Amino acid sequence: MVRKAENGADMLERDKSKDMGALGELWPFLKPYKTLLGAALLALVLTAMVSLALPLAVRRVIDNFGVEDSGLLDLYFMASLGIAALLAIGTGLRYALVTRLGERVVADIRKAVFDRVIGMSPAFFEKIMTGEVLSRITTDTTLILSVIGSSVSIALRNLLIFVGGLIFMMLTSAKLTGMVLLIVPLVIVPILTMGRKLRKLSRENQDWIANSSGNASEALLSVQTVQAFTHEDASRGRFADVTEESFDAARRRIMVRAAMTMIVIFLVFTGIVGVLWIGANDMRSGDMTPGSLVQFVIYSVMVAGAVAALSEIYGELQRAAGATERLVELLQAEDHVNDPANPVALPRPVRGEISFENVRFAYPSRRETPALDGFDLKVAAGETIALVGPSGAGKTSVIQMIQRFYDPDQGRVLLDGISLADMERRDFRQDMALVPQDPIIFAASARENIRFGRLDATDAEVEEAARAAAAHDFIAALPDGYDTYVGERGVMLSGGQKQRIAIARAILRDAPVLLLDEATSALDAESERAVQTAVEAMARTRTTIIVAHRLATVKKADRIIVMDKGRIVAQGTHEALVAEDGLYARLARLQFTDGQAA
Repeated sequence: MVRKAENGADMLERDKSKDMGALGELWPFLKPYKTLLGAALLALVLTAMVSLALPLAVRRVIDNFGVEDSGLLDLYFMASLGIAALLAIGTGLRYALVTRLGERVVADIRKAVFDRVIGMSPAFFEKIMTGEVLSRITTDTTLILSVIGSSVSIALRNLLIFVGGLIFMMLTSAKLTGMVLLIVPLVIVPILTMGRKLRKLSRENQDWIANSSGNASEALLSVQTVQAFTHEDASRGRFADVTEESFDAARRRIMVRAAMTMIVIFLVFTGIVGVLWIGANDMRSGDMTPGSLVQFVIYSVMVAGAVAALSEIYGELQRAAGATERLVELLQAEDHVNDPANPVALPRPVRGEISFENVRFAYPSRRETPALDGFDLKVAAGETIALVGPSGAGKTSVIQMIQRFYDPDQGRVLLDGISLADMERRDFRQDMALVPQDPIIFAASARENIRFGRLDATDAEVEEAARAAAAHDFIAALPDGYDTYVGERGVMLSGGQKQRIAIARAILRDAPVLLLDEATSALDAESERAVQTAVEAMARTRTTIIVAHRLATVKKADRIIVMDKGRIVAQGTHEALVAEDGLYARLARLQFTDGQAA
């Protein structure tokens, strides 16, 4: 859905937070390449100096055009060609160095942002759409590439030409230069005033582009649901609305920038024409030579061009500042789930004992409704327990807390007697295998999807895991067998096939803690029986926690935990819970015949 009001308020708030100083956040990424940066600056200074020397040679040629010593005239022409050659070499070198620096820095920024975001807890993604994150990594870094690889160097070069040009203008004619300087305040005022407006519009434009990307990503990732409910037109309309908002923001930015450029260029060249009129009169009166006037004209044009370029580039820098802010927000985003400064090492081998001690937890987006409320549970090493209960009882929350995707608001979760909050997440997660409720299939081959469970597994181990998950037969029947590309999100597979690949991945991981969240919900009866046999075999040697709505899959669990509204309301074996005639018995009566429930 379009989050116009929320995003608009957020944009305005962030627009007021920083100015061009945001570009200073790029320095840590530039710092490792000081040598490359220094060489680029050297080439930049060289080209600026050569450019400033060219009008001096032109003056010499004009003032000595009528002299009889042709050798001296030839020397001036040759000097001019030499300067032009140096300018060409310096410009080419500057372009190569600066472009390489820009590409290198942007690659580092993209990696840094992705490295940060991929480790964020799920709470982070409750507040920002994945498509917007991708837009920042791609669109915003492209803007920064344009600035580092082009705009900054051009700005510095024009700044040097502006300063150097003014100095040479002063040496050529202090009178005319003083008149030119009177124009400068008239030029700077619109740059500063309209520049602030331009920055705000640039940031708004980028935010709407990110919103558009997020909207498209959400619709395309759910394309089958969109089509099934015939919401194509509604999705097109929402995307068109967001895209039009982006266009309107871009149009306003373009108009402000165009107006600023027109005003600056008009003021600059109007002033130059007036100054040249005075200079022409000085030349006629003999106060200036023709060469001096031409030299002054060239420097005036160079200074005017530099000012116009700087006003143009200022807009680019404004956009880059906004893009930098957005990327820095990701790099500096707070995550409430963090590794401790001095983590405790998990003793090996892991036994798999899991404890919940008076855990209370509510999702950040639903603080008023606790998912777990005073939850106490101890799972012995090697025990198989099943979590059952109505939807929203907190079963999946237990699985998420065991993996420390979230931290409890109160209480502790422990593995082998050590609080998860005292350990590195990577340390204990490597000893857990998860089959989620919605199996994730990557855009790769069936083999690589299973090998995701353990990247160093051999092909034989991958196929053995597939057999245990009742996945080997359908994989072998695919066009290229295990090497068949299964499409983005596994679009070439059925729901049951995806689930069996996810189960094979967990089997291959061979971890001491196995977490199954509705792992067999999409399987047919025959496949479910085969997978259930494999899970029971695995469960004998590891701690297994099963979340299930279908009670037939948990009847053989060592213990069944009945949950409701984030609390444990009953626990025991299937037979004992049915005999109690409580919530579990009511659920059982809904799923079994009287004969089966007995």
